[in-house]
Amino acid sequence: MKRAQSPPGAVAAQGQTMSDSEPRSPARAEGSPAGRPDAAIQGGVLETRDLVVRYGDTAAIKGVSLAIPERSITAIIGPSGCGKSTLLRTLNRMNDFIPSVSIGGRIYYRGLDLYRPDVDPVEVRRRIGMVFQKPNPFPKSIYRNVAWGPQINGLDANLPELVERSLRKAALWEEVKDRLHDPATSLSGGQQQRLCIARALAMEPEVILMDEPCSALDPVSTAHIEDLMFELKERYTIVIVTHNMQQAARVSDHTAFLEAGELIEFGDTNRIFTKPEVARTEEYVTGRFG
Repeated sequence: MKRAQSPPGAVAAQGQTMSDSEPRSPARAEGSPAGRPDAAIQGGVLETRDLVVRYGDTAAIKGVSLAIPERSITAIIGPSGCGKSTLLRTLNRMNDFIPSVSIGGRIYYRGLDLYRPDVDPVEVRRRIGMVFQKPNPFPKSIYRNVAWGPQINGLDANLPELVERSLRKAALWEEVKDRLHDPATSLSGGQQQRLCIARALAMEPEVILMDEPCSALDPVSTAHIEDLMFELKERYTIVIVTHNMQQAARVSDHTAFLEAGELIEFGDTNRIFTKPEVARTEEYVTGRFG
């Protein structure tokens, strides 16, 4: 990661400060664009300002300013290769693992710059969890899949209660309560994805990022995940990347449309799909390209 090294520290809770030092001025990638006018919604739990993400010399995200409203579902849509997953991974610093990536602009979580050098990226990923495109259960039991993260991170919790609570939140408890010590790989694809959601919830995050969580699932399993998202947004902020326009229209409250790394339009999902302000958005959501 070219922008910041991350010595031990912690993400501050709402209303707390990281340290007495002032945040650095925004580090902008060379030649990065000024970006579009701020598309932020006031009160967003996550916010990007003039965000630029480069892989080497190639800009994947170009000056994106966006705020994610709290306790709602925000969908990120756009054609393949437009930067959706890159944007999502940047929100909890998953791109730190890619040496060629550089970051410009700012990303804020409750007003805190997530790329400040005193911010612990592990703590960032605890508060901002991730569910990936394909179910990726650990080669452990169902119980251990949920308990492992809190255990190794030293969360002060009653593990059996935490496992049950997380599985209930993921709408999986009734299906697995009598087989908690079976291998997680023995579950169906849809159950494995809900297990991965339970695993993320066990870390007690505020935000859940989902990168095409239903792309590898059948329609019945997809419906289960979508129903679950409706329930989870009562407690959590959810950001989902999806290629499925019908899914974005069904589940999200807000939609961001990206093309070639630029934020073309962002707003209420119903308006984006029925009365977009930008012609290019209308062309995409009506299937004229992409």
